[in-house]
Amino acid sequence: MSNYRENTTHWSDPIVGRFLRFAAGGFIPAGWFLPNFKQTGWPKKSMPMKIEVVSHCWQYAHFLIYQLSSLVNFPPQKVQVTMTVFYAEEDANTLAVLNYFGNMSVPNVTWNWQARPKEYLFRRGIGRNQAAQATQADWVWFTDCDLMFRENCLDALGEALDGRDDVLVFPRQERITSLLTEEDPMLSFSADSIAVKDIDAEQFTVSERGRATGPLQITHGDVARTYGYCDALSYYQRPADKWCKAYEDRAFRWLLRSQGEPLDIPGVYRIRHVFKGRYTGSKANTALRSSIRKTMSAIKDDKPGE
Repeated sequence: MSNYRENTTHWSDPIVGRFLRFAAGGFIPAGWFLPNFKQTGWPKKSMPMKIEVVSHCWQYAHFLIYQLSSLVNFPPQKVQVTMTVFYAEEDANTLAVLNYFGNMSVPNVTWNWQARPKEYLFRRGIGRNQAAQATQADWVWFTDCDLMFRENCLDALGEALDGRDDVLVFPRQERITSLLTEEDPMLSFSADSIAVKDIDAEQFTVSERGRATGPLQITHGDVARTYGYCDALSYYQRPADKWCKAYEDRAFRWLLRSQGEPLDIPGVYRIRHVFKGRYTGSKANTALRSSIRKTMSAIKDDKPGE
C-alpha cells in the first residue's frame, strides 16, 4: 500500500501534473513508470463471479441514491457484489443515504462504506488505489455515483467475464440522459425523506462507448491487487485541498497499455447533469464551468464513442 502524503499541496504539483498528462497521452512509454507489466496470462475467472463496485461520493447524494437503489431494485442473482463507496462524514446528505441503505439486506450484495477525510476524496485515485489493493473480488468496476446497474447488468457482466483474462474491459453501450439542471425533478433530494428510487427509462438514450472511461473501467482483480490504481504515480496518491479533475483515469489506461475491451452489458444507465456539486468558488466561476460542460457535452454527442 502506498504511503499517502499528508500535505495537500506541493510547489511542483502543476509541473508534475502537466508532465503526467503529457506522458499519458502516449508520448512517453508507460514502462518508465510501471516496468515488467504483465498484460496477458492472468488467471481466468469463472462463474459464480465476485465483483466489487468502487464509487466515490462528495456532495452527490442525489445521484448516489439512484445508484444504490438500482442494486435494491435489481439485485444480482448469479454474482456476488461488494458495493464500496468512499465518502466524508462531514457530507451529511451522503452519510444519511449510506445509513439508510446500510440497514437494508439485499441478496448477493455486501455494502462497504469507506469514510475518508475530504482531502482524500478530492483526489479520486487515492480511494480507487486503496480499494484495488484490498479487493477480494475477481473483477473490480471503478465507477462514479451517477451510474446505475439496472436489470441483468451485473449478472450479464459476470457471464461476459467468464473465462476472460483481459486487464481492462468496459460496457460497449450506456444509456444516458440529456444534461439535467438542478431544477429537474429527477435530481430532487431531501435527507428527511430518503427512500428507494427508480428512474423513467424513457429519459435515457443509448450512447456508444469507445474506451474504458472513468465510470466504466472494469479491471481484473489480480491486476488490481498487483498494480493498484495508478499506484506507480505518487502524484495521484496525494490528498488535495479541492476537487481534482480525474486525469488519473487516462493515466490508468496508459499504465495498463489498454483502452479496454468492449463487452455487451445491458442495464448501464448514467444521469448527466450541468451543475457539478463538487465545484468550489464564486457563482461566476461555477456558471462558467457549467457552460463549458454544456459545450463539451455537445461536442461529444456529435462524436459517438468519445
